[in-house]
Amino acid sequence: MPRIRLRRYFVAGLLVWVPLGATILVLKISVDLMDKTLLLLPTHYRPEIWLGFRVPGLGVVLTLFLLLVTGSLAANFLGRRLLDFGESLVNRIPLVRWIYSGVKKVAETVLSSRSESFRKVLLIQYPREGIWSLCFQTASTLGEVQARTGEMLVCVFVPTTPNPTSGFIIMIPKSQVIELEMTVEEALRMIISLGVVVPEWKKHELVKNGH
Repeated sequence: MPRIRLRRYFVAGLLVWVPLGATILVLKISVDLMDKTLLLLPTHYRPEIWLGFRVPGLGVVLTLFLLLVTGSLAANFLGRRLLDFGESLVNRIPLVRWIYSGVKKVAETVLSSRSESFRKVLLIQYPREGIWSLCFQTASTLGEVQARTGEMLVCVFVPTTPNPTSGFIIMIPKSQVIELEMTVEEALRMIISLGVVVPEWKKHELVKNGH
């Protein structure tokens, strides 16, 4: 009996400290990374020089400031012209232009408010019939692929677990896809937790509809 109680206390302690520790670790890595933007400042303007000590988190403020200033410049006519000029220079460098254009295209697609990428959580039978996998819709207009197959296809990203940044791109008939009500954030939590954290399901609504 004492052994069972100790085990229960140990598991309860893990459930408190593991998510807390992981959150602190991710935040620390993020803040440390953004603090490196302070290296963009001239040495005699860096806060640790005239304060005499390092203040963690100042890089976050500088990063946000740079993003806002860059965004405001890129949104007006003069800034747009300067950005176009800079991109024309980048596009003249063979290897760099491939990387830059690819990353820019992905960023524009994912961050655009009109984009359909990663807005829907889907369920498909993968890697074979009878086995179900969570995935995210990335595109529904597939151009040549759709024309040559003669089917209404959707492109989906099937993430791996517990690291959802890697996975597989699959083009699958729309008729074989089930759209779920769970949000992208809920699906990501389920994937990262190895399926332990399951989103709440409004089952009563489906029961009313006879499902």
